[in-house]
Amino acid sequence: MIWLLYILIGISAVFLMEFVAWFSHKYIMHGWGWRLHKDHHQKGEGFFEKNDLFFVIFAIPSWLSIMLGWMNYNWYVVSFGFGIAVYGIIYFLAHDVLVHRRFKWLDGYDNRYFKAIRMAHKVHHKNRFKEGGSCFGFLIIPRKFFKQH
Repeated sequence: MIWLLYILIGISAVFLMEFVAWFSHKYIMHGWGWRLHKDHHQKGEGFFEKNDLFFVIFAIPSWLSIMLGWMNYNWYVVSFGFGIAVYGIIYFLAHDVLVHRRFKWLDGYDNRYFKAIRMAHKVHHKNRFKEGGSCFGFLIIPRKFFKQH
């Protein structure tokens, strides 16, 4: 029965991370972290972007939670760390694979939700600059983007 609690903690972490990602995107990436995020809005040469460093930055709390929780037999912390990791995997697949198609692994997958995510993210990328952006969240998107399909 305790495993159910660990699973719920992990699922809660996944949902919490969407709000952490929204906050980080709006106030850090489009704030003092713009130097790293700018090349995601203003494409340059090459496959990699400075923006990819945010993957590492977001992976650190997950890794530390899993590692330190495991070392101290604190399975609540481990569960939370795995939840962060699961969000990272979902975000990577949705953002880099489905939306930006940096990898062609899931080309052809199309449904109403994916189309709505693409539309909302397209609105976000319409603004190529630090200020004046919208749609900072990613997996939880406004209803209006579903109505367009």
